[in-house]
Amino acid sequence: MKNQLSFFAAILAAVILSSCGSINKMKDMAKNVGYTVNPNPLEVKGGKVEVSVDVKYPAKYFNKKAVVTATPVLKYAAGETSFQAKTFQGESVQANNDVVAYTAGATKTINAGSVPYTKDMMISDLVVRATGVLGKNSVPFPDIKIAEGIIATEMLVVKDPRPIMVSDKYVRVTSDKVVADIKYLINKADVRPSELKKGEILKLKSALKGMGADTSRKLTSIELSAYASPDGSVDLNEKLAEKRKTSANDQIKKDIKKEKIQNVNDDIFKYLVTAEDWDGFKALMEKSDIADKELILRVLTMYSDPVVREKEIRNISAAYDDIKVKILPELRRSKITVNFDVTGKSDEQLLALAQSKPDTLTLEELLYAATLTSDMNIKLAIFQAASSKYPTDFRAKNNAGYALFKLGRYSEAKAAFESAKAIEDNEVVKNNLGAIALQEGDAKTAEDLFTAGLNAGETANYNLGVIKIMQGNYADAMKYFGNTCEVNAALAKVLAKEHDGALSTLNCIKDQENALVYYLKAIIGARTQNTDMLFTNLRAACAKSADLKANAGKDYEFNKYFADATFKSIVQ
Repeated sequence: MKNQLSFFAAILAAVILSSCGSINKMKDMAKNVGYTVNPNPLEVKGGKVEVSVDVKYPAKYFNKKAVVTATPVLKYAAGETSFQAKTFQGESVQANNDVVAYTAGATKTINAGSVPYTKDMMISDLVVRATGVLGKNSVPFPDIKIAEGIIATEMLVVKDPRPIMVSDKYVRVTSDKVVADIKYLINKADVRPSELKKGEILKLKSALKGMGADTSRKLTSIELSAYASPDGSVDLNEKLAEKRKTSANDQIKKDIKKEKIQNVNDDIFKYLVTAEDWDGFKALMEKSDIADKELILRVLTMYSDPVVREKEIRNISAAYDDIKVKILPELRRSKITVNFDVTGKSDEQLLALAQSKPDTLTLEELLYAATLTSDMNIKLAIFQAASSKYPTDFRAKNNAGYALFKLGRYSEAKAAFESAKAIEDNEVVKNNLGAIALQEGDAKTAEDLFTAGLNAGETANYNLGVIKIMQGNYADAMKYFGNTCEVNAALAKVLAKEHDGALSTLNCIKDQENALVYYLKAIIGARTQNTDMLFTNLRAACAKSADLKANAGKDYEFNKYFADATFKSIVQ
């Protein structure tokens, strides 16, 4: 019995040793396994690093009873990050993994998914870490390096969400007018003293006096219309209307001379003489409560001959007495319209008053005054004053939020934008709240708000372009940026490998002191093997930005030049 136990133990040991030997053989031959990485080098897209690996197992390598789990692992100085693993099995294994034939071998794919990118990963190695299992034996295989470095150009995106300031409606020069009627007695054309004491005439004279003393008011034209009522003969009325024009003209010229208004000539006068004012008659009749007015109005439409009209209206004897009292006296008149321009305060006056006496200015003057300074603190004070004086207008609150955002006071800006939204929830406010959301790191909410605010214009488009770069959607980013000359617009084209378009955008950027302009040109130079472009622009970028200089030394866009003496002299 003892001999039998010894025999079985020996057999078991032999089996175990055989299993270990087979799995160790796979371990030893692991260097013969081929790997193709896609993409290679790895690349950040949408803030993540995604990879798939084609694994080529050679013939007579994969033990029929073995199971191998392979995991792509990103190793870097600060640690390591594992992608999704994939398990393969030999032909005799009863499981549901991908099968690798022993005799023929096979090429299999590890769709390893993606991992969030961190800046520590820029200098890194991608390895395959495998574990082989045969029976109860589990053997770790050595890590095999299959790629290195990560292209992280997407991370150069400038996350600069932009708020929108609503424009004012300020107009410095406005047009105004004063209208007054001089009434006449029947068949008379002289201007009675009592007419000159009427309120409308006094208002007209006051306006003329103001134009004489105030250089901000300028007389532009005088329209003088003289009328006769449509009773009496046409010949008489023509002469009467002409005389009324003359008397009114004499009176207005007398007032102009009295007020010493300068540079007034006959060209500013426009005259209209109406012998029989049937239009005025009709208008007054329509507003009146005269009996039979509908019948009278029909008579006006039935007869075109003014003599016949007057005769037929006189025949309506019940109404004619009211017409003589209520309608005809109002038509015996000269209508004087004085048109003038009013020039508002100068920019200097507006800015000074907006800071010292904001309550003396209108809303439009305050909103405009805030645009006259580049000092964001002064802007904020003016907008807040406008908001206090005009609390129901969303623009003042929105623009105060804009100034707060620019000053980096984001929580206060958010409160101001929310206040503006409570008054008017429009596209501008949506964009501005989106800028707050992106500043707070909530890209999803920011995208929703920017999309809802697209009608706000180019700024909302720009903001969405930034979001699309962050999502790795470079085609849409380019669409939203359009032809704007912005660093982010050029970056989107670099990421989409549209190098000529990117260079064109970079060259039209106004701020040529921006180090990123030169850094992106250096990347294009490296990609196109244009060493002059590479080194000239990299040198300029590094001189302007210590951060970019530090970045360049480990940026895998330049990996082919890491050992180059000129490159090292620039980045070290």
